[in-house]
Amino acid sequence: MKNYFAHTTAVIDEGAQVGTGTKIWHFAHIFGETVIGEGCIFGQNTMVSSGVRIGKNVKVQNNVAIYTGTTIEDDVFLGPSCVLTNVTNPRSQVNRKSLYEETLIKRGATVGANATIVCGVTLGRYCFIAAGAVVTKDVPDYALITGVPGRRSGWMSRNGHLLRNPDSEGNMKCPEAGFMYRVIDNKMRCMDLDEEAPLPESLSTGCVEYDSFK
Repeated sequence: MKNYFAHTTAVIDEGAQVGTGTKIWHFAHIFGETVIGEGCIFGQNTMVSSGVRIGKNVKVQNNVAIYTGTTIEDDVFLGPSCVLTNVTNPRSQVNRKSLYEETLIKRGATVGANATIVCGVTLGRYCFIAAGAVVTKDVPDYALITGVPGRRSGWMSRNGHLLRNPDSEGNMKCPEAGFMYRVIDNKMRCMDLDEEAPLPESLSTGCVEYDSFK
């Protein structure tokens, strides 16, 4: 007996492993040899190709295709119609199935609507790819990436707020959780929460509106 929900129009191929509590909605297609963790959501017209590995609590919005070569860790958000790839130089007449490139999306990352992630890169923990951005190289933890091609234009907290106004020690405060962040050895780090620890349950419901980029 399956322990997940799949809409009657969804296609789940034999051999796919789907975690408890995951929901798969209209016209989705989950290929065989995929591994999907617990508590995920796949929106309408999504696709997960063979060999993909997806962690827990991953939210995949409508019209997103996840191709072979992609690994997605826990708590990742993929926005509507964002684009993932697995070949840098595709040609219809050249078969490169044995040359699929790997893309790693690390824990807590957000990819905005209509953003494009060129294959072969790593998106760092809790990074935030803005809507419509085009990512062509690795992204640091907590980085805010905007534009075409994508460039770092700031830092984002785990709760998804722009980090600003560093104090005399370089600490920046998240306006929602109150956690402090600081760049250490050229890497952004949360000073109040272990990097391996999930966001506390008490902070899982948003309570502060987003402060715009202005």
